[in-house]
Amino acid sequence: MTLSFPNASRSYDETRKAVRFAGHDGMFEIRFFVELDAIAGLDKKSSQAWSAEASFLSAFDTYRKAIYDVASRVYSKGRRNIVTLTATDFR
Repeated sequence: MTLSFPNASRSYDETRKAVRFAGHDGMFEIRFFVELDAIAGLDKKSSQAWSAEASFLSAFDTYRKAIYDVASRVYSKGRRNIVTLTATDFR
């Protein structure tokens, strides 16, 4: 099956310092976390403002397509039910 992201919801995870979102591989839900540093790396000019939860979620929304593309690529390398995306994955 192909990984899809039918639900646009996302939430901030304070413990992990990441945004949590979900994808689906057929009937299986895959949980993704994208770390703060990874999102900050997408927009160097705004990296100073990433400490606030609202800014982090807004940045996720701005770069959603790029994040989904990276999530799909990383997931395809080793299908796991929890995937954490780091700044290295975006290089």
